[in-house]
Amino acid sequence: MFVKIATWNVNSIKVRLPQVLQWMESEQPDILGLQETKLTDENFPASDIEKAGYHVVFSGQKTYNGVAILSREPATDVVMDLPGLKDPQRRVLGASIGPVRFLDLYVPNGQSVGSDKYAYKLDWLAACRDYLADQVQTHERFVVVGDFNIAPEPRDVHDAVAWAGEVLFSDAERAAFAAMIDQGLTDTFRLFEQEEGTFSWWDYRMGAFRRNRGLRIDHILASDALQQVCTACRIDRVPRTWEKPSDHAPVVAEFDL
Repeated sequence: MFVKIATWNVNSIKVRLPQVLQWMESEQPDILGLQETKLTDENFPASDIEKAGYHVVFSGQKTYNGVAILSREPATDVVMDLPGLKDPQRRVLGASIGPVRFLDLYVPNGQSVGSDKYAYKLDWLAACRDYLADQVQTHERFVVVGDFNIAPEPRDVHDAVAWAGEVLFSDAERAAFAAMIDQGLTDTFRLFEQEEGTFSWWDYRMGAFRRNRGLRIDHILASDALQQVCTACRIDRVPRTWEKPSDHAPVVAEFDL
């Protein structure tokens, strides 16, 4: 059984719906986690996605955040919050889909090191780490995808010296990411030889994409049983070249179950 799993921060599903549908038609993912949908649930374009042959579950809010899971098979046992964390922001969506337990995350940005939003991010990541520890034990085939807003290593940043100590690449954030990995997960992108300077996000400003001044902050993490059968992981830069693109590119991992 071949399963293709993808993640994409679309930075508004209302704006980016035609691109999502175009990309899904060409790429044919079995499961796609979206982040920053930026729509309340009653306005989510579920019918358009269903017409494309996908089931969809979503958790959204007005203007900000929002997550969705699009899948060939229906989603069951849906969760929309991290246990023990009272958070009105819609950032978490988990479901069982076929043989896989799937968790879609939109990790807080953190704004700037030392800010209240940075403290919120670290608290959120600690709660997420605890939840992942439980889920890894509960589900053998467990995959976590999303915009983590963390570049794990210097090679995931176009200029590690310039970004040192900055939000998205600070020591505390990177340690929090490592702590999540340590619960029994693997960064599937790093299972394979990758071209140097491969990123998933580029700022809209200052010609960042053209100059490849990006960060790798979108990830697909897999449990041991899944990472053993992961056959590929790549970042698809093509949608970032389209007109009115998201500032993120999709990440795709393939598994031979």
